[in-house]
Amino acid sequence: MTGATLRVISPGPISTVQDLGRHGYQRFGVSVSGAADRYALRLGNLLVGNDQRGAAIEVTIGGAEFEFTGATTFAITGADLSPALNRLPVPLWETVSAAAGDRLSLVSPAGPDAGLRAYINVSGGIDTVPVLGSRSTHLGAQLGGVNGRALEIGDEIPLGPLTNPVLPAQRVPRDLVPQYGGEIVARVVPGPQDDVFDPDATAVFYNSAFTVSDKSDRMGCRLDGPEVPAIDGAHDIVSDGVVTGAIQVPGDGRPIILLADRQTTGGYAKIGAIASVDLALVAQAAPGTTVRFVQISVEEAGKLARNRMAALRDVAFVGPSTESDVMRGGRWRYDVRIDGTDYRVDVDPDALYDRTIARVNGVEYDVEVVPGE
Repeated sequence: MTGATLRVISPGPISTVQDLGRHGYQRFGVSVSGAADRYALRLGNLLVGNDQRGAAIEVTIGGAEFEFTGATTFAITGADLSPALNRLPVPLWETVSAAAGDRLSLVSPAGPDAGLRAYINVSGGIDTVPVLGSRSTHLGAQLGGVNGRALEIGDEIPLGPLTNPVLPAQRVPRDLVPQYGGEIVARVVPGPQDDVFDPDATAVFYNSAFTVSDKSDRMGCRLDGPEVPAIDGAHDIVSDGVVTGAIQVPGDGRPIILLADRQTTGGYAKIGAIASVDLALVAQAAPGTTVRFVQISVEEAGKLARNRMAALRDVAFVGPSTESDVMRGGRWRYDVRIDGTDYRVDVDPDALYDRTIARVNGVEYDVEVVPGE
């Protein structure tokens, strides 16, 4: 621990500590849990110099505010919940510097395609006490995080020591930033009980549009739409093991996609499982999102997963020295200081050395550029 903390001013509807999950205990009935969007968590950790398995704060929907008690670097990944530092907007998928006393807020989704869950990744990671090898919060079992519960006002979340230097304004390349969208297509590997659904039911499943229900949570993404009936109504099976992304079809014929807080076994027939590369899209699907399914093979899913892991292993973040990525519509993005106050602004690229013309709220200033402050 560094002594620095992230103080909870408001947790919003639900904010929890999450890492990549609690593995190796399912035979005892202990769920894996972990971040609902593991891709966003992994990239966020890498951005701020952490091991990609490190813990972050998962914020759902918004309405959350936190205060840094020490200087640090952070990055927001996942959903666009309109993040702001001291009421000034901050970019997603990019490292941002914070000073002691700075307040970070995640207000609400920026639009219908913004996603559902954002991750606050802080240099050094979240340093709560591990339980069974993980800091992830599983609310049902009251394990991990802060006393096994969702964050509350006044909680002081300890931060770990920074192990790797972090450069300011480092960003995830555009081609690695996911597009969540109000309509998603999820690739599915059939089985293991797809044989209890006849061709007509299977055609309904793959050729229909489903809608994410407002009854969804971290345990499962429930879908409204046409029924997918099992042969002779045989939706119930002898309970067997389930995986994250398994698609159960209970007696009402409406699919449920199991997510991070899923149970370890289930007694409903599983028509298929979401390919791991598309799990983030499902985890970020807000109520009302349209979901369609496309069938792929195990081999295709494996290749997609290997390509994703290779992209994470070889990721090269981009920063102010990379012109092709910094230019935004003929302008540059900088941290600037105006009359002693720091701003994140877009500036005209006509500066020499360390001075530039910055436009803030329609007013032009001759300012000193202070990268990373």
